[in-house]
Amino acid sequence: MPLADVFSLLVLGQGKSGLDVARWALAHPERVSAVTVYGGGTSEPNDATRALEAAGVSFVYGTEQVEGAYDVCVTCPGISEFSGFFKAGHEHAAQIMGEPEFAYRLSPDNWIAITGTNGKTTTTSLTDYLLKAAGEASVAVGNIGEPPVNEIDGRAHNEWFVAELSSYQIATTTELHPRVAVLLNITPDHLGWHKSHKNYALAKVKLFDNMDDDDLVVVDVEDAGIHEFDEYIYTPGRRICKVAFDEPEGEDAFDEPEGEDAAFVRDGKMIVRLKGVETPLIATSELKISGHHNVINALCAATAALAVGADVDGVCRGLASFQPLEHRVEPCGEIDGVRYVNDSKATNTDAVEKALTAFPDDDVILLLGGHDKGTPLTDFARVVMDNVRSVVCFGDARERFTAAMDEADVDGDVDIAQADDLRDAVDVARSLSSRGDVILLSPACSSFDEFSGYEERGRVFKDYVAQLAATAKSQME
Repeated sequence: MPLADVFSLLVLGQGKSGLDVARWALAHPERVSAVTVYGGGTSEPNDATRALEAAGVSFVYGTEQVEGAYDVCVTCPGISEFSGFFKAGHEHAAQIMGEPEFAYRLSPDNWIAITGTNGKTTTTSLTDYLLKAAGEASVAVGNIGEPPVNEIDGRAHNEWFVAELSSYQIATTTELHPRVAVLLNITPDHLGWHKSHKNYALAKVKLFDNMDDDDLVVVDVEDAGIHEFDEYIYTPGRRICKVAFDEPEGEDAFDEPEGEDAAFVRDGKMIVRLKGVETPLIATSELKISGHHNVINALCAATAALAVGADVDGVCRGLASFQPLEHRVEPCGEIDGVRYVNDSKATNTDAVEKALTAFPDDDVILLLGGHDKGTPLTDFARVVMDNVRSVVCFGDARERFTAAMDEADVDGDVDIAQADDLRDAVDVARSLSSRGDVILLSPACSSFDEFSGYEERGRVFKDYVAQLAATAKSQME
């Protein structure tokens, strides 16, 4: 259902995206007759809401009981579609949607959408970077930074919106129709919002609902979590590009994905096949982002860029020059021959397993811990034992993680230690390290026992490494 030429607007939640929608409404009185924001059950006025109230937005604080009738309701992503607040908004509005859907309805051309449990930000950033390297107009929007509604008014002609979308945001879409959609992986997450893993996975897959054979769906066919939901992905009339990067060992034969659309690695070189035509790109060794998962991310980004007409030479230049993002397997220093790597964004076990693939030939000392999310650890601990020399468990999660690692270390080959907090963990790791080792912060936990978020945790880690490096240098002089 298209948005009316003029409509009344209800916004649920006073987070960033909700207030940005309200600001857009204020800037477009020719479209929005009135805008009302319900902040939520514990909401209170703040400087941002007071400024909007002074400009003409109506705010209702401290309640989830919606009153009145509205043409359109836009919800903030933190409000579950299963919540009473969401249902109240639905009952009082003719249409309900999240901010990305709202932005799409206002400006529907040239969307590329990227989702997955892990790797979204890297792949979104890289896709945007490749398009720009190829001379295309592009802007990265969504979870990665600015809500797309903020970019609509200044959108250039034929500009691509490369949107990083969470399961929350996709769950409330009905008409979103990207030209290219990428699904990187699916592992259990956000179960409090979605109520079940199946609901979470189907929210991801919902991104493809309106796509047909004129569009391109890009999926990692190696991912077991995606494979579990194949029946919802491989539907008649939908064009699928299969992405895989499987480096065989021994006599195992490499099995390239079949079909007219695929992306893979052959003889060390990245290849994208679209409508049966193969395009060789660069060697994986030329990528500056490391790890098996980042080869998959690069293949997906290159596929998306090429699918919308990006110049091959520009895509190759972009692939070779793209730098690691902050807090994502980010090199951050070397002390006494030991390298330090910040992967603070790895807040779940799947992300840590992917990070470890970046160091196949290194002795890794892994820093695990923080605020315990209660994730099952048995299988994860076995993977860790097979890929590290030492583990330091820290923070609130240290006891449970230590117990899981001890149980998995059946041969007693891995040093397993504990630390109170992150800085203490770095000190313990240093004491266990030798020249040539890698100390990797990839915690598999959220950070809220000690920090405001993974960003602060990563910066504290980098600052402490820099401090230790400066001390070590001064002692040598």
